[in-house]
Amino acid sequence: MPPIQTPREVKAFVAALLFAGFCASCAAAQDAQEDTVRASVASPDGRILVEIWSEAGEPHYAVTLDGEPVLAPSQLGFRFASGPNLEDGLALTETSTASRDETWEQVWGERRFVRDHHNELAAVFENADGSITVRFRVFDTGLGFRFEVERGEDGDAPVVITDELTEFMLARSGEAWWTPASEFNRYEYIYSHGRVEEAANAHTPFTLRLDDGPYLSIHEAALVNYSGMHVDQRRDRQFEVELRPWSDGGKVRTSAHFTTPWRTLQIGDEAVDLINGTDLILNLNEPNQLEDTSWLEPGVYVGIWWGMHLNEYSWGSGPNHGATTERTRDYLDFAAENGFVGVLVEGWNLGWDGDWFNNGDIIDFTTPYPDFDLDGLAAYAQEVGTRLIGHHETSAAITNYENQMADAFALYERVGIRAVKTGYVDDAGEYMRRDEDGHARYEWHDSQFAVEHHQRVIELAAQHRIAINAHEPVKDTGLRRTWPNAMTREGVRGQEFNAWGDPPNGPAHTPTIAFTRMLSGPADFTPGIFDLTFERADGRRGVQTTLAKQLALYVVLYSPLQMAADLIENYDAHPDMFQFIRDVPADWEESIALAGEIGDHVVQVRKDRNSEDWYLGAITGEQARSIEVMLDFLEEGRTYEAQIYRDGPDAHWFDAPYDYVVERRTVTAADTLNFDLAASGGVAIRFASQ
Repeated sequence: MPPIQTPREVKAFVAALLFAGFCASCAAAQDAQEDTVRASVASPDGRILVEIWSEAGEPHYAVTLDGEPVLAPSQLGFRFASGPNLEDGLALTETSTASRDETWEQVWGERRFVRDHHNELAAVFENADGSITVRFRVFDTGLGFRFEVERGEDGDAPVVITDELTEFMLARSGEAWWTPASEFNRYEYIYSHGRVEEAANAHTPFTLRLDDGPYLSIHEAALVNYSGMHVDQRRDRQFEVELRPWSDGGKVRTSAHFTTPWRTLQIGDEAVDLINGTDLILNLNEPNQLEDTSWLEPGVYVGIWWGMHLNEYSWGSGPNHGATTERTRDYLDFAAENGFVGVLVEGWNLGWDGDWFNNGDIIDFTTPYPDFDLDGLAAYAQEVGTRLIGHHETSAAITNYENQMADAFALYERVGIRAVKTGYVDDAGEYMRRDEDGHARYEWHDSQFAVEHHQRVIELAAQHRIAINAHEPVKDTGLRRTWPNAMTREGVRGQEFNAWGDPPNGPAHTPTIAFTRMLSGPADFTPGIFDLTFERADGRRGVQTTLAKQLALYVVLYSPLQMAADLIENYDAHPDMFQFIRDVPADWEESIALAGEIGDHVVQVRKDRNSEDWYLGAITGEQARSIEVMLDFLEEGRTYEAQIYRDGPDAHWFDAPYDYVVERRTVTAADTLNFDLAASGGVAIRFASQ
């Protein structure tokens, strides 16, 4: 053994001894059994180590970082509705290893080129009834593992999974940030923050910070042909995967030979390491399946949307109908004048009248209201240099939508619409399908049925050269790599709650979701509200940010389709600030989170894919703060004009949300900028290459 010299080596050596002691009881038990085989795999930099073994015939794994435990021994296995389970009597019989270091190019995204650098271990556990191959891929930023299962019967035989026994047994306590699973409002909740032991039934991504570090995020990748997962705390720090059931109680319907999605664990020394490490999720998905992606159009859009949330207009027809030909032409002119990619129009089609929330079976996806000229407006949009963005609100009546989906996409393709916002407004667990006898069956929004429905939507939309922006969706698990027309989605408590939510989103909300929801992928959060002091029915301030923070959100919260969400007339009041929205791209060459803490602040920079310009967004939560930004991410030897949109000296989200400064400075990579950000404030900068 070489001599231990550095402090890190000393720390790692001591931690390894501690981990050995931590596992002493399980090691002693294994020595008394025939199966004492262990296998391990480390990250390319050697810091993360995964070990896997069979204990009393049950598969277990554990994870360390620099020799210190992160996950204590955690069980794996499956139970089924019929036939033998695969949870005990399993021996580790075979292992194989592999490595990969390659770079692939994204069609669009947070960065153009993604490095996939990992070490792989496949561990085979067998008993008389079948086998489980646990395939680990370990990156410098964390790990993913999936199960490749073979039961003894015919591979085509139907199988129903009733429980997946995957555990994440945290090695020690810490802090957690989570939203509740199994509640009516799907993923649309303000994040809870507390000690690990307080968390239960948590949606993923589930973000944690163990005492003395590191930061963790539990999630999943490549969710197809399976039920969505959340995690439930059974005992202190013992989190087990819970699969969303079908209406008949089974969790997953599959065959005797099946492969699961990847279960993922991001690991970082700092909070921003989680943001910078999300390529792990993409790398666990399959490559792009679309031969032609030239029709995909990232960018900023506007929409006839916010006015309905403010009760200025109605979704249904009548004297206040929002989706009229005249209003849409005004929005199309505005979009074209400002270089935006399109105009979203909600409420254009028959079925919104009355209680559309509960009457999804009556929605017609191909017939416009008489006051909406779909063909004429689509043609006018292309004439002025923009496009209509389509809208399909299903009210979660899935059979009605699927019966019309092919005709609806064909219609949109014919008139030149390239993107569609889909919606599934209803309580979680109210996804309504009709069985073969026409009876209503109700499924969860993240059930296997929902997962398979969304996959059908994406694949059919691709055939018609249409991108999807899904609202009330299944969470993102990186499928945008495989199907790049799955461009963005909601799955977050977005801006609309500031119009009527109880309560509205508070100052800490966006600097929290940057480290939680955003780890899964793009979110159509809909920033850009300029009327910050409109009157809500309850008298509360709805948008609890400064104006500068609204601009910074375009950089901090990524989406390839970003909305300028306010009524278009409200942008006239601050044309100097609106210029940033006109300039900011939605497709990036590179992205780097520079600094931040969960719920407190974020500093994010991104490089435009189509120029040499960089953009910065920084936001705060409840507390004002000063930030220092070193500009060494800029190209050396190049001069930039920093076009700065920042909080003014008296800015405060409640007292002075419109106090801002717009200024310009000449900078290089050698410079450092300092800013004072208000409570729930921000700064947005375009570094224009000169």
